[in-house]
Amino acid sequence: MSKLTDLPKRILIGRALRSDKLGETLLPKRIALPVFASDPLSSVAYAPGEVLLVLSIAGLSAYHFSPWIALAVVVLMFTVVASYRQNVHAYPSGGGDYEVANTNLGPKAGLTVASTLLVDYVLTVAVSISSGIENLGSAIPFVVENKVLCAVAVILLLTLMNLRGMKESGSLFAIPTYVFVVGVFIMIAWGAYKGIVLDETMKAPTADFEIKPEQEGLAGFALLFLLLRAFSSGCAALTGVEAISNGVPAFRKPKSKNAATTLLLMGVLAVTMFCGIIFLAMATDVRMAEKPAQDLLLNGVPVGESYVQNPVISQVAAAVFGDGTFFFVLLAAATALVLFLAANTAYNGFPLLGSILAQDRYLPRQLHTRGDRLTFSNGIVLLAGAAMLLVWVYGADSTKLIQLYIVGVFVSFTLSQTGMVRHWNRHLKTERDPAKRRRMIRSRAINAFGAFFTGLVLVVVLATKFMHGAWVALLGMVIFYGTMTAIRRHYDSVAEEIAAAEERPDEYVRPSRVRSVVLVSKLHKPTLRALAYAKLLHASELEALSVNVDPAETKALREEWDRRGINVPLKILDSPYREITRPVIEYVKNIRRESPRDAVSVYIPEYVVGHWYEHLLHNQSALRLKGRLLFTPGVMVTSVPYQLQSSEAARKRARKRQDWNAPGSVRRGPVEKRPKEPAGKST
Repeated sequence: MSKLTDLPKRILIGRALRSDKLGETLLPKRIALPVFASDPLSSVAYAPGEVLLVLSIAGLSAYHFSPWIALAVVVLMFTVVASYRQNVHAYPSGGGDYEVANTNLGPKAGLTVASTLLVDYVLTVAVSISSGIENLGSAIPFVVENKVLCAVAVILLLTLMNLRGMKESGSLFAIPTYVFVVGVFIMIAWGAYKGIVLDETMKAPTADFEIKPEQEGLAGFALLFLLLRAFSSGCAALTGVEAISNGVPAFRKPKSKNAATTLLLMGVLAVTMFCGIIFLAMATDVRMAEKPAQDLLLNGVPVGESYVQNPVISQVAAAVFGDGTFFFVLLAAATALVLFLAANTAYNGFPLLGSILAQDRYLPRQLHTRGDRLTFSNGIVLLAGAAMLLVWVYGADSTKLIQLYIVGVFVSFTLSQTGMVRHWNRHLKTERDPAKRRRMIRSRAINAFGAFFTGLVLVVVLATKFMHGAWVALLGMVIFYGTMTAIRRHYDSVAEEIAAAEERPDEYVRPSRVRSVVLVSKLHKPTLRALAYAKLLHASELEALSVNVDPAETKALREEWDRRGINVPLKILDSPYREITRPVIEYVKNIRRESPRDAVSVYIPEYVVGHWYEHLLHNQSALRLKGRLLFTPGVMVTSVPYQLQSSEAARKRARKRQDWNAPGSVRRGPVEKRPKEPAGKST
């Protein structure tokens, strides 16, 4: 099967990379920004809309609170960015929030943070892809009519691109991310110029709509709760900020400095775009509603089920550039692309965190190893599978999925910043250099404010989103926590059980005898090879064992055995029910019961074939026997292979593939040996 899948695998993800090429996959800042910050940058495409959707519950009059909510989100964003810059410098190894919490608050806090981050990464993929599908669906009806199918297809495509390698996928992702950022800034600048300098009136496609409030005349605590809920929805703009601190090892040197610079640049770009879109939405009279079919009215009549509510950024672009113009189409395409690529933040964060957790024995060890392209390919595939499941369950509806969002982000924010406060307290106890102490005290103050602010926001998010779906995310975190705890408990118990003791326990005592048993079905070349190999090892006792399923064949085997004069005793086991496995297992167990100090070595002749379908025709009894004998203490199982002619053909095919050269490679010469051209030489 590996031969069948090898060629498609090479075509899809490229040839394997040597381990010593890992340094070549590290990212410069210009590539790291779209790789690690595409999620917070792209969130400006849906976060402003989420704010307006919540405010619409109280009707159009509540929209005037949106600038103040945007201001609160900006303050929170800069607080988190400033806090994580301290994390990046203090913990450059890439553990991020998990390492900070685990080191300073204990394993339980670390595992809690890890659980929240894993859930959040899965949600990042599901929300980003679903939102991108909705943006693209405003221009292509087929996409919105087949949302789930299209979302799954995009997830599979992103998975394939990430399996090719971080640097390769990052270079590809950089272009649409930068096009999106530049497009949004052009929209903000051109909208401000038209509105302020030219004094033109810009109207969104929904400017003439009215909003039917679900709750009229909100005041006091009810209004405060609504504003807090709108603020918590706007906090979607902060998702993915922690990915840079988790991915510091992927940066080029100096790693911490480059990561901190990228983090600051991401924060400035994200808040500028977020605020710009909010203010343009107010200036162009954008109208949004949680239930547009019933709550959006045109000339006093509900717009109906056929109406498709476009995202805020799409409506603002239509008002500023004009519907269908070049810049409108360009920004719409870039928005859809960058929302798809925003999932790449999770594709880089989830596998890396999974590798660290696997190293700490909280996840299966397969997640710790790198794949052919030096990526954590098992983690990438696991993330894709979980995201596709969520997309299918929630019908690729970003409004439903986003209710699950954000909770995990602020759990990890709060615990991480609390851990950083303890980190600085611990170092201040031993540091005597006044200059270093001043820097530590300043960093501690930043992290303390970050812990307080994000903790306050966490309470707000839990209070406002719990009944709207956040409980599902919390349930997912509990499941992750319990699963990882069970995995760690299993690994610890196995390690304790197999640990080599200083003294020589009973299992290290040399067996008194080794009794060898060669399984025989017919007397042919594989059997003779197995007998010869067993004789070579000089066991205390050696016998051949066969099972009497067909009396005629058994009689022929006995006669042939005696005729050849083979000097190994042949024992025949009766099997009235024509079973092969059970009589052999019982016989071996009886040997162990009679002589517990003896070791039993079982030799099984096996055919080596060259085609996958031939495996279905051979070695089935041998596989069943090996599987059962593995659970029998004191029994060693040895496969004695016999290579058939088809295996030789397969070996030749493998050698031919190994010696194959790409077209022109002989003429060009190997890449690593090809002489470099002199600097400045023109072609």
